Amino acid sequence: MNLERADLLAHIDNGALQAIVDGRHGDPFSILGRHPVGQTNVVRAFVPGASGVEVIDAQDDSVIADMEKVFGGGLYAADIGGRRSYRLRIHWPDAVQETEDPYSFGPLLGELDLHLISQGTHYDLGRTLGAQSIDIDGVAGVRFAVWAPNARRVSVVGDFNSWDGRRHPMRLRGSSGIWEIFLPRLGPGERYKYEIVDRDGHTLPQKADPVARASEAAPSTASIVASNNPFRWTDDDWMRSHQSAREGKGAISVYEVHLESWLRIPEEGNRNLNWIELSQRLVPYVADLGFTHIELLPIMEHPFGGSWGYQPLGLFAPTGRYGTPEDFAYFIDRCHAAGIGVILDWVPAHFPTDVWGLARFDGTALYEHEDPREGFHKDWNTLIYNLGRNEVKGFLIASALEWLEHYHVDALRVDAVASMLYRDYSRNADEWIPNKYGGRENLESVEFFKHLNSIVHNRCPHAFTVAEESTAWPGVTKPPEEGGLGFDFKWNMGWMHDSLHYMQEDPVYRKYHHGMMTFSMVYAYSERFMLPLSHDEVVHGKGSIFGKMPGDNWQKHANLRAYYGFMWAHPGKKLLFMGSEIGQTTEWNHDASVVWDLLDNPQHAGVQRLIRDLNHIYVNEPALQFSDLHPQGFEWAVGDDAENSIFGMFRFSEDRSSCVLALSNMTPVPRQGYRVGVYNAGRWAEILNTDAGIYGGSNLGNSEVWTDEHPSHGKQQSISVTLPPLSTIYLRWRG
Repeated sequence: MNLERADLLAHIDNGALQAIVDGRHGDPFSILGRHPVGQTNVVRAFVPGASGVEVIDAQDDSVIADMEKVFGGGLYAADIGGRRSYRLRIHWPDAVQETEDPYSFGPLLGELDLHLISQGTHYDLGRTLGAQSIDIDGVAGVRFAVWAPNARRVSVVGDFNSWDGRRHPMRLRGSSGIWEIFLPRLGPGERYKYEIVDRDGHTLPQKADPVARASEAAPSTASIVASNNPFRWTDDDWMRSHQSAREGKGAISVYEVHLESWLRIPEEGNRNLNWIELSQRLVPYVADLGFTHIELLPIMEHPFGGSWGYQPLGLFAPTGRYGTPEDFAYFIDRCHAAGIGVILDWVPAHFPTDVWGLARFDGTALYEHEDPREGFHKDWNTLIYNLGRNEVKGFLIASALEWLEHYHVDALRVDAVASMLYRDYSRNADEWIPNKYGGRENLESVEFFKHLNSIVHNRCPHAFTVAEESTAWPGVTKPPEEGGLGFDFKWNMGWMHDSLHYMQEDPVYRKYHHGMMTFSMVYAYSERFMLPLSHDEVVHGKGSIFGKMPGDNWQKHANLRAYYGFMWAHPGKKLLFMGSEIGQTTEWNHDASVVWDLLDNPQHAGVQRLIRDLNHIYVNEPALQFSDLHPQGFEWAVGDDAENSIFGMFRFSEDRSSCVLALSNMTPVPRQGYRVGVYNAGRWAEILNTDAGIYGGSNLGNSEVWTDEHPSHGKQQSISVTLPPLSTIYLRWRG
């Protein structure tokens, strides 16, 4: 039968119809799509700009009905009788489109999904929220879902609907705050955003998807529908065999990289390399130098390149600056094939204020705190995540798992942990709110870190976490069940600060600062430490690591080599920022490249060769690994010779069958016949000398030495060695 227009609208009042036309109706599914009216079914569709619409049979493409325009602005309706399955044929001025009706599909996410999201315990958000390419009842398309609990209306917009927020308003799933819709016949590669009307009726700037797994490269800001096709990994053996890294048993030597400025191509507009090119050039380079891991400054999508990635908005999306998500997975796979682990810097502390991002996402302080005393970082002009909300905690933990589980990343280095732990971080007395006990500790952050690390350790046996924490907060690397935060390692910022301060002193004055090189061993085993010479030490007017060294050009190189030798001998895992391995003379510039031309100079090439040999010794010498985390593997051989600025360290393997003695002479005066007491009698062979000619040194040193019955340093026998100027030597006991 053919219904009258009034029946096609089923007594829907004009206010509701106008709300559909204006794109302000909060429940479009109650009007659009197929609805029973008496003994028949009515289909309604809102297609502004169409010249006509037909309802066609989903089986044989026959026309069921021509839809009638029943309300201004493009609202059509038709009586389809008893049929339930149908499609729409939309006549546009310049094309004809056939599609299933998005409003013919029922609720999409299950009640369990909604419950877990609200509880903050849905750890696979990257495959639940956002844009998912799926089939529903044999129809291929994309399911969109987004959390916006305080919105009046949410629409998905994109090229597919001319970015018109009236076209595809979404369904709100009750108190969960999740809005969803399935758009048939879309697929990977589509650009999209969300258009949100806040609770006061204001249309917000279109928002990128917080859980998008792909994004346009900056300065463009749209999200992109990612493919759900699994990547063909070839790293099964790696994933099975590298589950002991978090225990710290072996060597961990990290090459920290800012990908955009590692190597640029001047002939092509100074562009950076993409993931495929990085697989071909960065990976072999790092493998050749013997580093065990690459650490990438944040590669999550971020709007401002000058933030180096530390102000990300796409916590689930590899930045489009280097290629596709599949290309990123390929890069990880190639790293593992070359025996290199991958650490990602990850930022759960704060996010930028860009209007198309997370800031006041649904018109309210959703991801951030409302009160700026809790929710705004003055130092960085960023917003602070509200870890008191379950959904926000779950969002961040799911982000961490996205990288570790779906991209096989080996570790996360968590940025700005100190800023999260203290409510008064970088704030004056009247600019912060105490916790419920009146203290400065951020209890929500403490709970978040404990939960994060427990989940990571439970679900990702191959992975470890590293905290960039610059204070004396106790138990950063202790397990949560022992009252700690649960990280596997912590950057030793104290060692970095003190040792660099010492090395910048003129050698004639170093004797007055001797304790700056020994003090770190007072607390070296209070946490599980990593020794960082990171990007933070070569920016903002600090110069390069090489530039901090005193003296003429020869002395600068000698000081730098001696310092690296001391660092690799000192307990703790190692981290070195790119460019420092060749003694780059200038400060890091993120708009330029590492100054690779320096390798034409034999002294800079010598620094690079030293790093290669230090890593080789570290990886192959159990004595240099065990005492990274175990105090019984370390002892000062010479710790109090301030007058001569000499340091000596014993490093022992677990069973003490292997012993390495590292001696550093931090003055330009060679020391002949310097006597050191040792436990092990017999032959000691020199296995590394930073003053060797191959490194650019003066080639003074020792081949091998033998103990004699000359008590020294409280031991019954000793060795007499030559200590070259501004050098570190390693001696291994040969028996």
